[in-house]
Amino acid sequence: MDDPRLTPTRGDIAAKYLEGKVSAERFVAGEEFEVAHALAPLWGAPRSDATLLTQALKGERVTIYDRTSEGFAWGQLNGDGYVGWLPDAALTKPSAAPTHKVTALRTFAFPGPSIKLPPVETLPLGARLNLAREDGGFAVTREGWHLPRRHVGGIDAIETDFVAVAERFVGTPYLWGGKSSLGIDCSGLVQVALTAAGTGCPRDSDMQQQGLGRELSAAETKKLQRGDLIFWKGHVAIVRDAATMVHANAHHMATVIENTAEAIARIKAAGSDILAIKRL
Repeated sequence: MDDPRLTPTRGDIAAKYLEGKVSAERFVAGEEFEVAHALAPLWGAPRSDATLLTQALKGERVTIYDRTSEGFAWGQLNGDGYVGWLPDAALTKPSAAPTHKVTALRTFAFPGPSIKLPPVETLPLGARLNLAREDGGFAVTREGWHLPRRHVGGIDAIETDFVAVAERFVGTPYLWGGKSSLGIDCSGLVQVALTAAGTGCPRDSDMQQQGLGRELSAAETKKLQRGDLIFWKGHVAIVRDAATMVHANAHHMATVIENTAEAIARIKAAGSDILAIKRL
């Protein structure tokens, strides 16, 4: 059976590309939109109090198949393929393709060329932008927002060490479905960090376990390397070195660096054994 998290079908409506593969009352081609807000929630139902599945970042493209009169839009993120409900107000018709992205953990967008002005927006790492020009120490977007130039990089900018990216999130509050330094979960941390390093990455930990790297043998797990991924049921952590790992977790309600052996023992005591250790 197709994974419902990645398959835009509801019974009453489905994506046109699924015609002949799933049953639905009608099939629609969908319409592409762009996320206009800094962060847009993707919910499991057309309610703002529904489960937060993930978040879409500014500049991300999404194909919308259904829109309600209550202000919700149902569709599929073009990046990782996740399906769910977004606030219609967070979407806009696609504009020029993004030329740059935010490379700082987060940054402010100012209405003019001064850091003394009240920011109009706070943008997360990975937000995509179309820059019109530079103005001194600022990069100016097509909306006229002024961002510190040192906080943005070209759309193809690649981080060399995804673990270092994850380490920058230490102290970030834990948020189920979160993907920014305002709140992030375990698989969101892995996805954001790997994406910054130019590696495609699924959204959820079980998808990551299935789709990333190769599984280590029992002998290899005795010598963990920086960048190895440790998987439990519903959880993933990133190995930093022979002794420590970094992960967003609900035990600390934060992203933390923790002794690996102690963390494994604590998680085991809570009822979870390691399912796999993968090497990219």
